[in-house]
Amino acid sequence: MSPRVAAPSARQTELLEAAYRYVLVHGLAGLSLRPLATAVGSSPRVLLFLFGTKDGLVRALLARARTDELAILDDLRRAGRPVGLAPAVERVWTWLAAAEHRPLLRLWGEAYGRSLVEPGGAWAGFARATVDDWLDVLAACQPRAERDGEDGATRRTLALAVLRGALLDLLATDDEQRVTAAVRHQLVLLGG
Repeated sequence: MSPRVAAPSARQTELLEAAYRYVLVHGLAGLSLRPLATAVGSSPRVLLFLFGTKDGLVRALLARARTDELAILDDLRRAGRPVGLAPAVERVWTWLAAAEHRPLLRLWGEAYGRSLVEPGGAWAGFARATVDDWLDVLAACQPRAERDGEDGATRRTLALAVLRGALLDLLATDDEQRVTAAVRHQLVLLGG
């Protein structure tokens, strides 16, 4: 029998949301509990009580960011029928390229990179979980014959590689016009 996990308290949820807003602006690199606690109207002691450790708080923040990331993906899953890989990539790119999502995506980029170079602790498994999440959603967007066909996994892996590479380029340069043109060019190749 698995142990029951208590639902977060209202205060824990409130502080998590405030801390999430904070890290969207300031990032996770060099996160210190004292400035964070001051910014969210709490104390380091309360944060440690509610989240166990600083790593526990970072894990909770990464899970919170993943919830936002998965929202666009869930919309694609609920489409009722597979929308196709190229239309799915186009919808995802439109969401990724929107300026209002840059803080979340910078946080994602930071967490993804840290997960690769610091595979233990709070970052453990973040990059791998992100890849799995996105590949699962892209698979659900493919018609069954394509998804289960010989090259279905290859096509969705290519689509994910294009999205991730374009996203990193966009975050580095803010050159939305150039990067979007490249994504659209790849969509023509992907659709064919």
